[in-house]
Amino acid sequence: MDVYNAFLQGDLVVKVYMQIYGFTEVLSKSHFDYSLFTLTTEPDITIILVYVDDLLITGSNTDIIQSTRVKMKQQFKMKDLGHLRFFLGLEFSRNAFGILLNQQKYSIELIADSRQGGAKPASTPLDFNQKHTSYEFDVSTGCTTDDKMLEDPGGYQRLVGRLLYLTMTRPDISFVVQALSQFMHKPKESHMHAAIRVIRYIKNAPGLSLHMSSTTSSHLFAYCDSDWATCPKIRKSVTGYMVGFGTSLISWKLKKQETISRSSVEAEFRSMASTVAELSWLT
Repeated sequence: MDVYNAFLQGDLVVKVYMQIYGFTEVLSKSHFDYSLFTLTTEPDITIILVYVDDLLITGSNTDIIQSTRVKMKQQFKMKDLGHLRFFLGLEFSRNAFGILLNQQKYSIELIADSRQGGAKPASTPLDFNQKHTSYEFDVSTGCTTDDKMLEDPGGYQRLVGRLLYLTMTRPDISFVVQALSQFMHKPKESHMHAAIRVIRYIKNAPGLSLHMSSTTSSHLFAYCDSDWATCPKIRKSVTGYMVGFGTSLISWKLKKQETISRSSVEAEFRSMASTVAELSWLT
């Protein structure tokens, strides 16, 4: 499937499509993603994804895709950027087996901005069995350590925010990033050290990619797990799952469970329930 990138100078994108095609019953907007539009002309389909003034156009028929691009260029001032290679910090490369998706340029810039270019790479994103605690928890338990609060939490907040964006193509850092994001308001020095360790881990393979296979398959599969009572303060567990379609990873999530599980079995069942909900939505 060919994917094209275009830059549109203007707004009111929905009205743009209506004017191009003249009627609304053919063009439909997704109820799950309001920036996703589909044009169905049996047996083919054309898909348009909108982000502000940047468009991705793809579909099952190359001629229809080309016709859509031509019609849009006739109506509006836009630049055709050709086959998709770079979009919102994501890099795409194609081969005979599918598409490789990564954030290599973004990762290298993150390493440079964090001044970790000369640091030794870390083999894991998180120390084994490491538990992070808040400043309030340390005070309430009478824990006396040299782990002080950061004078300027802004640097930590920006760093974790950039790591959150990197999890779009790096599920391997999702667990530690969701843990660090819980201390955005009052981060400690240990939290900053842990965030820097993630950067050192990324340095091992900044171009690590997700492979979207070109092999046709309708097989949907999932794996799930839980980390029971991982939070030392409120004893909540963490749900983790990953979903694949064919041989491609398409969805993953790590999140603290909303209620406290009294056993590891209960935590596992809650993780399974979240995974089934995701599978139902995807189906």
